Amino acid sequence: MTHPTEAPAVPAPIDHWIGGAPFAAVSGRTAPVRNPATGEQIATVGLATEAEVDRAVQAAEAAFPAWRALSLTRRADLMFTIRQLVRERRDEIAELITAQHGKVLSDARGEVTRGLEVIEFCCGIPHLLKGAMSEQASTGIDVYSLRQPLGVVAGITPFNFPAMVPMWMWAVALACGNTFVLKPSEKDPSVSLYTAELLRDAGVPDGVFNVVNGDKVAVDALLAHHDVAAVSFVGSTPVARYVYERATAAGKRCQAFGGAKNHMVVLPDADVEMAADAAVSAAYGSAGERCMAISMLVAVGDVADPLVAAIERRIPAVTVGDGADPASEMGPLITADHRDRVASYVANAGGEGGRVVVDGRDGADGDANGFFLAPSLIDDLEPGMAAYDDEIFGPVLGVTRVGTYEEAVALVNENPFGNGTAIFTRDGGVARQFSFAVQAGMVGINVPIPVPVAFYSFGGWKSSLFGDRHLYGTEGIDFYTHSKVVTARWPDPATSTVDLGFPQTR
Repeated sequence: MTHPTEAPAVPAPIDHWIGGAPFAAVSGRTAPVRNPATGEQIATVGLATEAEVDRAVQAAEAAFPAWRALSLTRRADLMFTIRQLVRERRDEIAELITAQHGKVLSDARGEVTRGLEVIEFCCGIPHLLKGAMSEQASTGIDVYSLRQPLGVVAGITPFNFPAMVPMWMWAVALACGNTFVLKPSEKDPSVSLYTAELLRDAGVPDGVFNVVNGDKVAVDALLAHHDVAAVSFVGSTPVARYVYERATAAGKRCQAFGGAKNHMVVLPDADVEMAADAAVSAAYGSAGERCMAISMLVAVGDVADPLVAAIERRIPAVTVGDGADPASEMGPLITADHRDRVASYVANAGGEGGRVVVDGRDGADGDANGFFLAPSLIDDLEPGMAAYDDEIFGPVLGVTRVGTYEEAVALVNENPFGNGTAIFTRDGGVARQFSFAVQAGMVGINVPIPVPVAFYSFGGWKSSLFGDRHLYGTEGIDFYTHSKVVTARWPDPATSTVDLGFPQTR
């Protein structure tokens, strides 16, 4: 007698969200969604066609007039409701992040919290959108300013923060009265669909928030679409440059955030143990898959040897494993290809003159099929070496040694990236000088990951940003609104005359 074999489980499909409801992908093109801790395919995401992108944009366009006309009080009320739902469902969102990105649950909860801070900032939108007024700017003339939404705006977001970075975009955009089309990473898209359901539950009208999953086809369609007024992008520098050039050539407003090579300068007067704690935390948290991770340590003078030794002592205590395991402190990388690429920098560092102090290829724990790589530490790196020059985006901390503070600042300023930087010192005067002189958009003083709080703005300099406005905060409000100035006069018709001269204040 033969027994029928059990059919293999079919990975669950992940579709789009258009016009307030799920929308099944029709292109026939798909991508696998995997659990990075096991390598197992857990879902299949449909990749959008140009027609599907157009459908999402048209849904947003149709919803815009009513959403724009909604009172600021009502929009603020909705933001408060969204805030409450995100707080209540924080653990569910974090579990989705861990399942598809791989970061540990505590880190995933922290991601949601930092996104929630921007939603809370947007609850004050009636104040944030206030204009100014000058009565009697000229005789009988008042002048006042307005902030008005752009229309349909799009966000193209990365895999490493599938909840937080979209929140940094859509929360501000919606609060300002725009409608939104989100194109998340196809590697971990489910958080975006969960967000769409959450916003629906909060009372956000159909079509105000839409999700199209996809690859370059969807990106290009958004960049070219004539009804998309602005695009926000976060990703690698080459793609950021491409997005910015395509979007602006199509007449769109664009902010495109690229890569980073964040340096942490440690001066001889710094507390070595505190600096080592900070370096390990900032380099290896989220497996180094953060654009604000510290990837280069600049050790000044005789602090280098004790600092490297202190970091080396700490690395074996970092528990690498499945992010769903509460004991894990660092999870896997997002894909096998990315893990192998990161590992190649460790493998090749010695041949370029670097010294591999800790080789993470030897210490990866967890499921053998998962995409694990333990923390690595490479000393004696210098500009010109691949491990120094490239954004590795993994758990690899490089160390370069310099003799003076001036040499350290020069290294930071000569780097083509300018996302974030930090200095560890007990000298307030030197710290103040560093913040004045260093060429980076975000600076930490004894703070290794200086991501600004929600009422400031996030963004770098140089090749870390294409565009002139940063994310969230007041610059986010600027990005997602037009400024309009109204000059008003209510004269007595009996005093009206023809005057061909250039208008003057009188």
